[in-house]
Amino acid sequence: MSGALTDLLRGALASRRHGVESVSGEGVSSDDLLALAENVRHALAERNVAAHEPVHVVIGNRSSDIGSLLGVWEAGAVAVPVHISAVPLTVERVRRISRARFAVDGERLDVIAEAPPPDRPLLRGAALIILTSGSTGEPKGVVIGHQRLADKLAVLDPLLKIRSSDVVLLPLQLTFIFGLWVSLLALSKDARLILVPKFSSEAMTRGLAEASVLAGVPSMFRTLLSYPAVAAPKLRAILTGGEVLPPALARALLQFAPVSIHDLYGLTETGSCDFCLAPAEQPQGFGTIGRPTDRVDFRLRRDGHAVSPGEAGELQIRTPFGMLGYLDNAELTAASFDGGYFRTGDLARMTDGGYVELVGRAKDIISRGGHKIAPLEIDNLLAEHPSIAAALCAGVPDERLGEVIHAVIVPRAGVEIDPTALRDWLMARTEPFKVPDVFYVRDALPNGASGKADRRAVTQFAVSAAKPR
Repeated sequence: MSGALTDLLRGALASRRHGVESVSGEGVSSDDLLALAENVRHALAERNVAAHEPVHVVIGNRSSDIGSLLGVWEAGAVAVPVHISAVPLTVERVRRISRARFAVDGERLDVIAEAPPPDRPLLRGAALIILTSGSTGEPKGVVIGHQRLADKLAVLDPLLKIRSSDVVLLPLQLTFIFGLWVSLLALSKDARLILVPKFSSEAMTRGLAEASVLAGVPSMFRTLLSYPAVAAPKLRAILTGGEVLPPALARALLQFAPVSIHDLYGLTETGSCDFCLAPAEQPQGFGTIGRPTDRVDFRLRRDGHAVSPGEAGELQIRTPFGMLGYLDNAELTAASFDGGYFRTGDLARMTDGGYVELVGRAKDIISRGGHKIAPLEIDNLLAEHPSIAAALCAGVPDERLGEVIHAVIVPRAGVEIDPTALRDWLMARTEPFKVPDVFYVRDALPNGASGKADRRAVTQFAVSAAKPR
C-alpha cells in the first residue's frame, strides 16, 4: 500500500547521490535505507499489520530512522514518532493514545501490546500521528495525512529554495513536524542531510563546518550564539520556527553569519508554515510572523467578530494542508474550528506594514491590577537590553493585584545583571505596570519537550520558589 509521502520518500532515496548522515559519524547509504525499509515492511507484514494501523517508530535523529519511517509507510501503517529517550511512563501514555501493538527501532520490531487497535476511519490516508502536549491532561494525537503534507512540501519548495548543492543541518527532532518536513524536503531536493542526535557545542561545530542551511528553533540559536568557537563559513540560510524570533536575536544571527532568515510560523494542526517573514521583508518585519504562505487564509477574531484595524484578536487559520483531526476525539476536533478556520489560541494584530504580529497566547495574557499585558511584548523589550541574551515572562498569582509579572533572564556571557538598574532601564521604555516584579537570573530559559521556551515553566518555577521550605 502506498501514500503520497511514501512515494516521495521512496523516490527520493532511489535517485539520491547521498545517503543520510549524522554529526555522530554514522551514515547510511540510500540503498541501505531502502533495504532497511523493506525489512521493516516485511516484518510488519509477517505480523499481519492492518491497513492504517498505528505503529510506533523510535526516533533518535539517527540516519536509520528515515528507513524505519519509510518501512512503516510501505507496510500501509501510520507512523507514531516516539523519542528514543522517552521514559517508560511516557511510552505507555503514547501507547494508550495510539493503541499501537508494534514498535519499530531501526529494523527491529517489538511487540508492545497484544490486542489489535480498533479500525479508525480518521486514519485512512494518514501518514503520521504526532503527539502534541496540551496545557493539562493527556497529549493530543494530531493525525497528519499523506497527501496534505506532500502538498505542503510542494508549496514550501519554491518558497525556501533548497538546492541539490545544499548541506542541510538538522538539530530538530524528527518526532516533531518541523523536523519531519525539513528532512523530507531536503531529501526530495537531493541535498545532503546531516542529522544532529543531540544539540551540543561539539555537534554544532562539526555540522556547521559544512552546512549551508540550518533549521532550528530560537532557543537553539540562543544557545548556539553562546558557544565561543563555533563558525559557519558556508551557511547561507536559516529556517526558524516553533516560537517567535525576537528582533534582537534575528540581528545577532545576521552578525553571526551573512544568512537569509526564513522566519516561519505554523502549528502541527495546520500543517506547519502558515506564515513566513521572508528575507526580502527584513529587517522592517522583524518581530512579526510576516504574511501567509500560499493557499493559507487567516482572520483575527474577538468575541466572535472581526477586530478593528490595529486591535488584537485570536489568529484563526484556514488551510487545505491541516490535520485530518485529533485521534479518537471528534468533539475536540470540532471545537477547534470556527467556520472552517482553526482556532490557534494565539493573539495577533496587523501592523501598519501589513504584517501579522503575535502578541501572545490568549491563555498567557497577564492581568495585573486590571491591566492586560502580553508577556511577549515584555520578552522582546528585555531582549533589547545590551546585557541580556534572552528573557521569558509569565503571570504569577498575587492576592493584591491578581497577577504579577515574573521574568527569567539569561545574561550575556561574563555580564552581571543589576535588577535595580534593569528596572530603571525598563521604566524609561515602557509603562510602569509592564515592568516585571521579580527577576530570576538563569543560564538558560526553561524549555519544553520540543525545545521551545516554555512560558508555563516560569509560572511553575515562581510558585514553587514561593512555597515555604
